[in-house]
Amino acid sequence: MISQLDVRQKIKEIEAIDSHEEQLYKLVHIYLEMLPGLDFCNFFRYSYLGFQAEGIIRLSSKGLESIRDVRDDVRSFPIIHSSLLSREAKYYYGVDLHLKQSSSKFLSHFNALLVTPICYGSVALGYLISTSLDDLKIDDKSLSSLTFFGQLVGKIIMSNSNVKETSLLSNRELEVMRRISWGESTKEMSDSMNISEFTVKQYVKSGIKKLGAQNRTQAIAELFRLGIIS
Repeated sequence: MISQLDVRQKIKEIEAIDSHEEQLYKLVHIYLEMLPGLDFCNFFRYSYLGFQAEGIIRLSSKGLESIRDVRDDVRSFPIIHSSLLSREAKYYYGVDLHLKQSSSKFLSHFNALLVTPICYGSVALGYLISTSLDDLKIDDKSLSSLTFFGQLVGKIIMSNSNVKETSLLSNRELEVMRRISWGESTKEMSDSMNISEFTVKQYVKSGIKKLGAQNRTQAIAELFRLGIIS
């Protein structure tokens, strides 16, 4: 069983790290340490606008790897969507998992699934998702503690993004990228920033290039990973 005391101790380990990126790596390590038996842990950023989940990092037996090319509409994953709406950790296994999973190919080969939302107040910033071939012993108190873990991690992420600055992008490029993360269209950005749609597209193009990304989704995931936006 995972207790809130265990969670507080683990959170101190994350807070002791200065680098936002290293903090993200540490939190997925800690998550799997607290929950032996899970096969991997994926960390996704989440946006309410468009219900989009953007991959950040994955930890498995192969080590840490980027999953920034993964993007999903969480409405296609009822279990994940339910966890984000309630802002509570959810665990499903066996028959219950397969009844809830809808047509998701992602879950078809596993017997257990755990989702922990990363929240700041009433806002879900992202989530951790893990699976297992075996049913795990995760009781209600452990789920409550994992919900608490997600809330504390959310505070750390927001604290970092509020003070983080970057020399990678110009102020305009960063503003455009932040507005993209909010789900604004090119026209909406053009109207609110009082610049042409062509100029918006140029800022997007130059921002993506500076970040070494392939598209908008990857660029936003990279800025989140670096702690520049939340």
